[in-house]
Formats: sequence, structure tokens, C-alpha cells
Amino acid sequence: MSTALLGFLTGAALIVAIGAQNAYVLRQGLRREHVGVVIAICSSSDVVLIAVGVAGIGGVSGLHPLVLDALRWAGAAYLVWFGLRSLWSARHAGALEAAEPRGAGSVATTAIALTWLNPHVYLDTVLLLGSVANQHGPQGRWVFASGAMTASIAWFTSLGLGARALAPLLSHPRTWQALDVIVGLTMLTVAVLLVRG
Repeated sequence: MSTALLGFLTGAALIVAIGAQNAYVLRQGLRREHVGVVIAICSSSDVVLIAVGVAGIGGVSGLHPLVLDALRWAGAAYLVWFGLRSLWSARHAGALEAAEPRGAGSVATTAIALTWLNPHVYLDTVLLLGSVANQHGPQGRWVFASGAMTASIAWFTSLGLGARALAPLLSHPRTWQALDVIVGLTMLTVAVLLVRG
């Protein structure tokens, strides 16, 4: 198996797992609201974090466990707030469709928070992918990283833009309610998992 393909498959296995970030990308894709901004933020963030891990800086976060603890609690608090807000929206049929459009800045801020306040992002992209990539030697590590970066870009683009194709099928108010409940429960579950460590 080529190093790039191994990087792609490893990156995909870590990125595809259902979590707060993926739920948000899907939600924005279904709403057709600043999807490109969300895809760009999530993809570029992963590219930066993977590069940092491959460059060997990932070990620094291992030296400072308080940084990961602070990120864990901040991320959990944000996820609880976001989850409760989604559950509140689900109380009304058609709440997601009827909601006032959000500006690109607000959507971008949420995408940034869901990405950079999630300690699993650092553990997965910086520490884990960085460690695996560095096992392929000085040149091979960047080939591995390019595969992982490609997986991230492909995943977020497919998830965000693919959701648009589902939009006609998801035009019923009850479906939007169910989506808000799923997003809310996902956010709360991830928050609990973060707090439990």
C-alpha cells in the first residue's frame, strides 16, 4: 500500500467519525447557509493541524496537560450550549427552515469553535496522525500527511455539498425537528465524553 493511500485511509478513519464538527457541517449543508465557509474552515484547520503534527510540534501539547484540560472543559461547555440550543429549536416544527439566516461571521465563528475547542482534534490530527506520519521517515511523512489532508478536504466537501442533494427529501418540518434533536443529542453526548476524558 502506498504511503499516500495509507495516510488517506488513516485520516479518513479519524475524520469520518460522527461528532460535533461533522454534525454542524451537515446541518449547514442542509440549510444551504455559508456551506463553503464551513467547508473551508474545517478543511484548512485540519490541514494546519496535520502539518503541525507532522512537523513534530505535536509533542509540545504532551508536555502541558493543563492546556488539554482547559480545552476539554471549554469545548464541553460550548458543546452543551450548542446542544441545548439545537434541542430548543426542535420544539417547533419547521424551526430550522424558519430560523433567521445567520451571517457568514456567525457561522464561521461556530465552525472555528467546534473545530479548535475540541481536544480530540489535537489528539487525532496533531498527536496521532503526526506520530504515524513520522514513522515514514523525513520524506515519507509528508507524503503520508498529504494523503491525510486530502481525506479531510474530500470528506468535508462531500459532507457539506452532498447535504444539498438531500435537501428536497428533507423538506418536511418533522425531518428538520429530528435533525435538530440528533444534532443536539450528538453535541451533548460528545460533551459528556469530553468531560469523562
